[in-house]
Amino acid sequence: MKLERVELGPLTSQQWEELRAGEHEPFGPVGAKLAWRPKVRHIGLRASDGRLVAVAGAVLADVEVESTGGFQVVGLGSLIVTRSMRGTGLMADVVDPLLRLAETMGPDRAMIFCRPDLVALYTRTGFIEITAPVWADQPAGRIEMPLSAMWRPLRPGVPAWPPGRVDVRGEPF
Repeated sequence: MKLERVELGPLTSQQWEELRAGEHEPFGPVGAKLAWRPKVRHIGLRASDGRLVAVAGAVLADVEVESTGGFQVVGLGSLIVTRSMRGTGLMADVVDPLLRLAETMGPDRAMIFCRPDLVALYTRTGFIEITAPVWADQPAGRIEMPLSAMWRPLRPGVPAWPPGRVDVRGEPF
């Protein structure tokens, strides 16, 4: 199947339905219960019939780390490959160009949230797990995130992630 890489803004509900393809919880049961910050830029793969089959999104986010104060990150999320295309190596086809896009957005670091079973996958793309607790907003108040948090430098010479509790300002991405 021939796929075209496209850059998109925010995704429409119709595009999300194409990607979900009827799957009830594509991000897992925990991810389905959380409120997520909309991403403003996406890299997608479109099939020859026009359907989106994979996307990854980015948004700027402020974080505070107990030991150093605040800084901005490029929050990556909405990383999804439609069920029928999983296991075909498409993740790199959206994540790699999304990371190149993230490099142009300003902050020195990218950050993601993922299910624990995906930590090894993201480690292979250069992400490092954040071992401190990470907190973010939800409609009912602040929570400690039940998903793994990871970070990656977006350019050479970026210092390691600082130690201490991490507070994402706003909803997770």
